[in-house]
Amino acid sequence: MTGHPADFRTAGAWRFVTLRRYSNRARPLVWRARQNRKGLLRDERGHEALAIPFWHSSTYNWIIGLVFAIGAMLFMLGAGASLLPTSWGGIPSGTQIAVIFFLGSIPFTTAGYLQHFQAANADDFRPDPKDIRRGDRIALIGWHPKNPGWLSTFAQFVGTVAFNFNTFDAINAPSQWLLQDLVIWGPGMIGSILFLLSGYLAFIEVCHGYWAWRPKDLDWIIVSINMLGCVFFLVSSLLAFVPAQAEPGWILIVANALLGLGALCFFIGAVLLMRESAQARRAGAPTSA
Repeated sequence: MTGHPADFRTAGAWRFVTLRRYSNRARPLVWRARQNRKGLLRDERGHEALAIPFWHSSTYNWIIGLVFAIGAMLFMLGAGASLLPTSWGGIPSGTQIAVIFFLGSIPFTTAGYLQHFQAANADDFRPDPKDIRRGDRIALIGWHPKNPGWLSTFAQFVGTVAFNFNTFDAINAPSQWLLQDLVIWGPGMIGSILFLLSGYLAFIEVCHGYWAWRPKDLDWIIVSINMLGCVFFLVSSLLAFVPAQAEPGWILIVANALLGLGALCFFIGAVLLMRESAQARRAGAPTSA
């Protein structure tokens, strides 16, 4: 690679470069894509002398985790309420449950955009940290199609917007099955597919390949549990399709149970994001690789 030291090595899935190992002034250095976009490379690459933008601060990362956790809690609450027998006193109606889901979709969208804004304004790689030049303009969306982190956060953000429509339309759901599929099931299915795409892109960003098994690494645990949540959401969305004829009651029960499990995975991932941020604040760099 032109302009790079002879010992410069890279790794990553497909055309993505998510890991770089090299030396600078005889000092061995490691660049990781996820840590770079989240601002967790400062001490590892000598960035402490640079001004750190607020979107790369530990507090910003912690807030992202907190907002995701709030959204996941509301989705768990809605899924749990939908599974309780309607004969129980005080059980919310279908409309009230739909409102809970809609309220939960708002923190998801908020945190999703905060995370994408962070990726859109991540520094470009430079072998020497002193060569880093921050852009004069702040990017609201950006365009970095060769960056798996940018693609992941963009897909996730668009998916959360789809869930905004899905959950809002469910508050006053139409009676016709076809309209329900068009305005409720359709956006939910689109959101779930985008979530799974986002989850896998985040996974390969951490694995530096199509697959890896690193259960001792916090970042690997975070992306793995989130990807599992994406799988639960996708299967739940598939089962939520409204047919023209009556369907067995167990299908809706399983769909809501899987939705709750997916939300639980997102909640755990969000709490671990907060933990990762706290570790970075104390140590100045993540402990995972």
